[in-house]
Amino acid sequence: MLTRTSGLSLTDQLSARFAERIRTRLLAPGARLPSVRECAKQQGVSPHTVVAAYDQLLAQGLIEARRQRGFFVRDVAPAQASSAPESAGASPVAADASSLIRGMFHRQSDKPQPGMGVFPPDWMESTFMPAAVRRVTSGPMLQELSLQYGDPAGDLALRQSLSQKLMGINVPASPDQIITTVGATHALDIVSRTLLRAGDPVMVEEPGWAIEFARLESLGMRILPVPRRADGPDLEVMARYCEAGEGHRPKLFVSVSVLHNPTGYSLAPGSAHRLLQLASQHDFHIVEDDTYSHLAPDHATRLCALDGLQRTIYVSGFAKILAPNWRIGYMAAPPQLFGRLLETKLMATLTTPALFERALAWCIDQGQLRRHCERIRARLDAARGRTVKLALAAGCSFASEPAGLFGWVETGVDTDAMTQRMLDEGFLIAPGSLFHARRPPSTLMRVNFATGQDAAFWKTFARVRGELLAR
Repeated sequence: MLTRTSGLSLTDQLSARFAERIRTRLLAPGARLPSVRECAKQQGVSPHTVVAAYDQLLAQGLIEARRQRGFFVRDVAPAQASSAPESAGASPVAADASSLIRGMFHRQSDKPQPGMGVFPPDWMESTFMPAAVRRVTSGPMLQELSLQYGDPAGDLALRQSLSQKLMGINVPASPDQIITTVGATHALDIVSRTLLRAGDPVMVEEPGWAIEFARLESLGMRILPVPRRADGPDLEVMARYCEAGEGHRPKLFVSVSVLHNPTGYSLAPGSAHRLLQLASQHDFHIVEDDTYSHLAPDHATRLCALDGLQRTIYVSGFAKILAPNWRIGYMAAPPQLFGRLLETKLMATLTTPALFERALAWCIDQGQLRRHCERIRARLDAARGRTVKLALAAGCSFASEPAGLFGWVETGVDTDAMTQRMLDEGFLIAPGSLFHARRPPSTLMRVNFATGQDAAFWKTFARVRGELLAR
């Protein structure tokens, strides 16, 4: 909070607070700042202090004043005009991928952050990971794995382990169909750069992962939002996209079938079959992002299992569940696409670090990863129950059945405005607008069940929500 004992004046503190949020895109370009009177009331300062702070932001070129409308955030990064033609449903996102990542993972305080997209570090602590690293860095294995580039497709031991792991969820992928990557996002990027060109239409579920919207937009793709329902994507919307004229038909669909982010939905078998029929009829590929596979039951419906990796590409990784900074992801692809995908990886990274890949293979083969995931799932189940009770007590409801890591929460207030108010209290939340291509106003927010079970957060949330409702 602003303090009169600080070495900076109240004006400078307030100006610096807004400047930080603008530069990290916690306040997106085009966002309206609170009115002078409203900001003064929120921050406990005089209107004169707010006017002076806004004047500083104007001088820095971070905001602009619009006559009789107020103050709005300017785009501090140069606009990247796309030569791609507009299409029905397509729209640029409000911020680029790197700024969204900085915004979502910028730690505001030592308080729990329900807007974060990851487990707390202490949840992932283990003794088996250091043991795995010691194993591969002792003796001749260190020299073997360090002094040469290794297999461009990735460490063979890990690809063999992943092949066996995929068989457990009925995805038939031999080691020769698997490519390791620098995290799952890298795998998604390889697929996009291999199968698409600037201007190509891409169907993406909405609400969906904010970074995926931004990543595809930064590559110049035309984003076609597909509403995500409880049983799967809206197939009628997809069919309309597919029936567009030549040159406007989508070439790719990006989907999170199991424990969808942010809703927690999982694909129903009937919808999966109809989706695969649509893909075959209109000749597009499907990327199935199974990032949350470690939290889901093995019997969950997956497109790649039904399709047998013919028109589908499977993507997953281990950053969410095991070791964020090991940056190990992978894809399993149809044989006819393997060579092209590997070529794209070669052009970008040559290969991937074999040391950590071999250590991960040991963790999988020894059953350590499986037991670790079981512990995480049990802990998450308990945290989910506590978070749901706190959210309901704070006056919220759930737009979808709570499942997996995230809850899709109906707050009844504008969550973009709520985000700024909660930031003042030291809490980061993820507003619903962040999960849409056009970033429309929303009363929904995504909550991380692992970091959302803090009663102090919900007490503050309920107070701020009441203040917004009273306006």
